[in-house]
Amino acid sequence: MVHDLEKAELHLHLEGSVEPETLLELDPKLTLEEVRARYRYEDFAGFIESFKWVTGHLRGPRDYALVARRLLERLAAQNVRYAEITISAGVILWRGQQFGPVYEMLLDEVARSPVEVRWVLDAVRQLGAEPAMAVARLAANRVERGVVAFGIGGDEARGPVEWFDKVFEFARRSGLHLTVHAGETVGPESVWEALRLGAERIGHGIRAAEDPMLLDWLRDRDIALEICISSNVATGAVAALDRHPVRRIFEAGVPIVLGSDDPAMFQTTLEGEYELAAREFGFSEKELRGIAENGFRYAFKR
Repeated sequence: MVHDLEKAELHLHLEGSVEPETLLELDPKLTLEEVRARYRYEDFAGFIESFKWVTGHLRGPRDYALVARRLLERLAAQNVRYAEITISAGVILWRGQQFGPVYEMLLDEVARSPVEVRWVLDAVRQLGAEPAMAVARLAANRVERGVVAFGIGGDEARGPVEWFDKVFEFARRSGLHLTVHAGETVGPESVWEALRLGAERIGHGIRAAEDPMLLDWLRDRDIALEICISSNVATGAVAALDRHPVRRIFEAGVPIVLGSDDPAMFQTTLEGEYELAAREFGFSEKELRGIAENGFRYAFKR
């Protein structure tokens, strides 16, 4: 049943989709054991370090193109019809690479894929407002060429949302949608701050379950949470699978979509997340069908 559903993937990081075998292709000096060790984490900080390590092996446009090609093939095989793929543009700039040539090769890959793709450019919140503004400008310059949104991710504790007021104002005026990773490793106050800045969707947002007033707010204003169950367990954002609040959030009437986040790094797929929701949290076929429809309803597609 899950495969037959037409699906949209709204929370997906390109760099986190790099399969171990692709990394070995990019850097033959690596071993499979080394890569697999890097794809295991004790906490969120450990995941961030591994994410940085992976991006260090993406040395130019051709590497990004190969990663995108493999990802798009896997999405098509899962009956994913539409995807909003996040590019960590902030990391590309931080590494001193040029974003323009990378993006051009990504567009070439999308042109050959049956999956309809739009892009979200993501800034690294702990690097501060000035680097984030540089990412927002890159996104604004590509509004007519496939970029639909600006977002921030990274370490919530080290990059509070209030740093980015002017960045979000610029992005909004430039015609970009806004999404924020919030309420993943920091409490509901992080989600409130993201909403204050105008976030139209919340990446993760699971800590909203701790604040009934926030759940009501999200429900009444029809703001979707991008829920990534396997990710939250792998990074320790939730203590254990059976402690995940996805069911409680859903039953509070908050709209949700399911996402794979960094699928290779969390050993999951979008289909796997749907199957996990059914098996571990009792989501019915009708409920899963509604969640799949949400993926298209809450998309930023222009």
